[in-house]
Amino acid sequence: MSDHNHDEPGHSHVPKNERKLAIAAILTGGFMFAEVIGGVVSGSLALIADAGHMLTDFASLLLAWFAIRLARKPADWKLTYGFDRFSVLAALVNGLSLFAIAIWITIEAIRRFQDPQEILGGVMLWVAVGGLVINLVSFWMLTRGESENLNVRAATLHVAGDLFGSVAALIASIVIIYTGWTPIDPLLSVLVVLIILKSAWAVVKESSHILLEGAPKGFDRRQVSEILLQDVEGVTAVHHIHAWSVTQERPMVTMEIEVDAEHNIKSVKQEVKDVLSSKFNIEHSTVEVV
Repeated sequence: MSDHNHDEPGHSHVPKNERKLAIAAILTGGFMFAEVIGGVVSGSLALIADAGHMLTDFASLLLAWFAIRLARKPADWKLTYGFDRFSVLAALVNGLSLFAIAIWITIEAIRRFQDPQEILGGVMLWVAVGGLVINLVSFWMLTRGESENLNVRAATLHVAGDLFGSVAALIASIVIIYTGWTPIDPLLSVLVVLIILKSAWAVVKESSHILLEGAPKGFDRRQVSEILLQDVEGVTAVHHIHAWSVTQERPMVTMEIEVDAEHNIKSVKQEVKDVLSSKFNIEHSTVEVV
C-alpha cells in the first residue's frame, strides 16, 4: 500500500520575484553602456571589468527572470514535476559565469600591473558614482523581503559583485585623483574578484547538490528513521529512505515502513507524514507500508 502527499509547487512569491528581477535587469542593462564608454575613455580596468560584469549581470538577470516565468507553467506528462528545476539550472549557470568573469579580470589585472596605463580619475569617479547608485537600487530591489529562491540569490550575487566593483572603482578613482597611484585600479579589481568567488562557490555548490539529487539541507535519514521509530506509535521499522529536492523550496522523500498489526495503517501513515512535515519541513512524501 502507498500514499502520496503531493502539494503543487507554491508560487505565491513568483510574481514578486519576477518583478524584482525585471526592474533590476532594466537598470543594469541601461547603465552598462554608460560604464563601457566611461571605462574606455578613462582607461580604468576597474570600470571596464565592472562593465563586463554588468553585461553578464544583465544576462543572468534575464535568465533568472525567464526561469521564474517558465516555472509557472504547469506540469505535463513529460515533465511531471513541472519546470521548477530550470531555475536551479539557471542558478548554476550564473554561478559558473562568475568564475569565468573572475578569471578574465585577474588576467587583465596582471597585465595592468606589468604595463601600467594612464587613467583619467575624474571621468572614472563620476561613472563609478553612477554605477554605485544603480547597483544600490538594484540590490535593494532584489533583497527586499525574504527569498529562499536559489535562482534569485544567484542573480543577487551578480548584482552584489557589481556593487563591490562600483565601490572599488570609486575608491580607486579618488586615490588616483589625489595621489596618481594607478596600480590601485587593478589591485582593487582583484580584491573584488576574491569577494565574488566566495559567494559564487556557495551558489554553485548548492545548485549542484540539488541537481545531483542530494538530500535537502538539514535532512539526515538516520535521524529521520530514529525519530519515526520513537515518535510514531505502531512503526516497527523504516527502510529505503530517499530524499531530494526539485528546488530548494520543494524537498521530497519516499520511504517504506513496517506497521504493527494492532495499529491502523492509514492513521500511522498520516502520522508519519505529519512528523515529516513538522520536524523536517517536507510537505511532499510518499510512504509505502510493507
